[in-house]
Amino acid sequence: MAAGAKSFLADAGYGEQELDANSALMELDKGLRSGKLGEQCEAVVRFPRLFQKYPFPILINSAFLKLADVFRVGNNFLRLCVLKVTQQSEKHLEKILNVDEFVKRVFSVIHSNDPVARAITLRMLGSMASIIPERKNAHHSIRQSLDSHDNVEVEAAIFAAANFSAQSKDFAVGICNKISEMIQGLATPVDLKLKLIPILQHMHHDASLASSSRQLLQQLVTSYPSTKMVIVTLHTFTLLAASSLVDIPKQIQLLLQYLKNDPRKAVKRLAIQDLKLLANKTPHTWSRENIQALCESALNTPYDSLKMGMLSVLSTLSGTIAIKQYFSSAPGAAATTARSFDLVKLAQECCYHNNRGIAAHGVRILTNISASCQEKDLLPLEQDAVFGLEALLVLCSQDDSPGAQATLKITLTCMVKLVKSRPHLSQSVVESLLAQLHSAQDSARILMCHCLAAIAMQLPVLADGILGDLMDLYKLIGQSATDKKQELLVSLATVIFVSSQKALSTEIKTVIKQQLENASNGWTAYRIARQASRMGNHDMARELYQSLLTQVASEHFYFWLNSLKEFSHAEQCLTGLQEDNYSSALSCIAEALKSYHKGIASLTAASTPLNPLSFQCGFVKLRIDLLQAFSQLICTCNSLKTSPPPAIATTIAMTSGNDLQRCGRISNQMKHSMEEFRNLATRYGDLYQSSFDADSATLRNVELQQQSCLLISHAIEALILDPESASFQEYSSNGTAHVESEYERRMMSVFNHVLEEVESLNRKYAPVSYLHTACLCNAVIALLKVPLSFQRYFFQKLQSTSIKLALSPSPRNPAEPIAVQNNQQLALKVEGVVQHGSKPGLFRKIQSVCLNVSSVLQSKSGQDYKIPIDNMTNEMEQRVEPHNDYFSTQFLLNFVILGTHNITVESSVIDSNGIVWKTGPKTTIFVKSLEDPYSQQVRLQQQQGQPPSQQQQQRTAYSRF
Repeated sequence: MAAGAKSFLADAGYGEQELDANSALMELDKGLRSGKLGEQCEAVVRFPRLFQKYPFPILINSAFLKLADVFRVGNNFLRLCVLKVTQQSEKHLEKILNVDEFVKRVFSVIHSNDPVARAITLRMLGSMASIIPERKNAHHSIRQSLDSHDNVEVEAAIFAAANFSAQSKDFAVGICNKISEMIQGLATPVDLKLKLIPILQHMHHDASLASSSRQLLQQLVTSYPSTKMVIVTLHTFTLLAASSLVDIPKQIQLLLQYLKNDPRKAVKRLAIQDLKLLANKTPHTWSRENIQALCESALNTPYDSLKMGMLSVLSTLSGTIAIKQYFSSAPGAAATTARSFDLVKLAQECCYHNNRGIAAHGVRILTNISASCQEKDLLPLEQDAVFGLEALLVLCSQDDSPGAQATLKITLTCMVKLVKSRPHLSQSVVESLLAQLHSAQDSARILMCHCLAAIAMQLPVLADGILGDLMDLYKLIGQSATDKKQELLVSLATVIFVSSQKALSTEIKTVIKQQLENASNGWTAYRIARQASRMGNHDMARELYQSLLTQVASEHFYFWLNSLKEFSHAEQCLTGLQEDNYSSALSCIAEALKSYHKGIASLTAASTPLNPLSFQCGFVKLRIDLLQAFSQLICTCNSLKTSPPPAIATTIAMTSGNDLQRCGRISNQMKHSMEEFRNLATRYGDLYQSSFDADSATLRNVELQQQSCLLISHAIEALILDPESASFQEYSSNGTAHVESEYERRMMSVFNHVLEEVESLNRKYAPVSYLHTACLCNAVIALLKVPLSFQRYFFQKLQSTSIKLALSPSPRNPAEPIAVQNNQQLALKVEGVVQHGSKPGLFRKIQSVCLNVSSVLQSKSGQDYKIPIDNMTNEMEQRVEPHNDYFSTQFLLNFVILGTHNITVESSVIDSNGIVWKTGPKTTIFVKSLEDPYSQQVRLQQQQGQPPSQQQQQRTAYSRF
């Protein structure tokens, strides 16, 4: 179990002390200076790891200069190792500060008599093209080497020419004629021509260059009809069109022509592959005629492999805008029925094909048409799609092979998509899934359970009657302990949790626990408990966490499980709430808070320096504060009974002019309560903004918590504090919004119910009566009765993004201030590196980084001068776009006031949708502003009453220059 959990709770890092950047570089340098070739090679190949760990320019520059020295004086094998390191570390090349020195050391080898050394140098120059695109000596060497008689050198020159053409317009224009001469020259061998042609894909820097390259490729396609030449030329043609954009429609027509007329299978396959590339890149450029031509070719081809390829292009297009163009621009579209379209005919014909792959693409096309085209004449297709999906499900669920599993995944994805867009089909789809579940293979059952859970999360389609079947299957599975069975136990338990929307019955809990005791390991039990926490079945989760406490290997895991057990117990306490019973509600909340406080203490103990569990702690602390606020609100409502307004309250209200005073002390208490809920909503907003790596379901959960705080604060304002100006328009529910989970569905219905109650009371009665306080208390109880869902990000981080900042100048000792004279400005350079986990950009990507620099005067030294307020503080903001995960920028800061200033640099990120996320980090340095010596001398002389000396006056005259 500990092994499985390692990805979540990182080890505390109690290993040997890591070397700092300089020591690590010195260690590798020692290896480079060694007399033994093996040690030198080992040192060279360890450099990429060093760059990954310390990705800042100062180290990378030194390291690359050392590698360039090894390249200059070493043998060819060492040069090859340096070349590989350079190619692996391509994204760090732009951090080299002394580019000229680096290139000079590498370039010196180009004059060697050894053609292999020259070839390695050319490849090295090609790999560095991104940082030296316009170096004329490199361009000249590549041109020369293309005429070499040594094949190795010519191939290296071709590699370098391709890389430089991609980066430099001048080089591309200059080399284009040379390449075309070599390709058309009779002396050039065919295999060399095949290597030269792909260089033309980079000739897209301007329209005339792209046009001349297209003409050359057109000539080649007709002049050299051999299979290999046609394949290479056509593919280069496609890549050139994809980069230059203007020629894509022509290219689609050319590829379709080859697909239809060329008899060779290899050429047809290449045409299909390139059409797929263009379908993914620019689906909007496909006309109706193009899709029609592809459909005709697919209908007419006798080969299954080619038909499958064409269908994969069509299924890609069917999920894009192209499908709408196909149906909308049909000639006489009104007269034709949906089934008379060639695309529909093809898809229907393929749905029941004996080749699984073809059938999968057929149903995918039908699903995409049904989901995206809502026209009436296309409605019959949804039934065809359902029948096709059911047939494929029966076929693939009995087969354990990888091909069948891949097809099954496509089928189940289509099912979820179809049900999402056409909810009325959900019942038949779910029934067919449940019918197949008993007879299917284990690997298929797992996927089918995932599909059932995904559908049931969106629509409440799993009735309680189905539970019996699921439980029988659960008992059946639990008798063996293979990995597949363990996975299936988790998937099936998830479906059971989703389908039993209310609390689980005792019988179900007993069966699940019994099966886990019989055949499962601790990790399976933990995963099932985690799913129970996500679905709001907290009593089940608590029992499972309790049983796991003694099965873990480290105290961090123990404290983590203990905290989860306490949170589940706390949430379980809230399920006993009843409307209109406020005293029991207060005792339930108090009991829940007791468990939450125990849990947060345990959660803090579970955190480690490498894994501080900041989101989990933040989320739980907010939940505790929210429960306390709810408890306080119920007490405040009760205070209307315990201390009603005094008899003179109306008089006080009239004399003070504040109408609320006639309600007595409850009005002030309600004001505090409203502010507290608004403050909680702001804090939930901050938690949302700091969770850049969270999945959308977790973020929606945080958003719902925030909305519940805003709802209660709005209800207090509308019912008690300001009934006249309360507006219900902005809070009206959006009925069209798509609900992603049962938790969200229940929360939204509570929100709507509370708003309706508040609105009707607001119109009928003046505040404050017992009806108003009862309405508020019932709103609190209704919100707490919805079991809290602990979403994925609470347990699991699928995406990991962090930013590392380096400031210069930086002091040797962090507590030491940097000295600056008050008549000078400090140039603060901020460099940063974006670090990713194993799945970068899974949920959202960083578009730019926002750097905020501010300075605060900590302690003054010297006299107080009257200084303009602008010069007192520095507050600046800059946005920078990271390139290859690196960014740098500079700030000019003024420190006119003498004393110690605290500079804070804070970074936040902006994603591709323009949303700002406060990810941090925050870095602080201290600056000591000192009086410049000349001003100090003048001031001292003025204090002593002496006029400035002649020499001093002379110096000031020159000092202006």
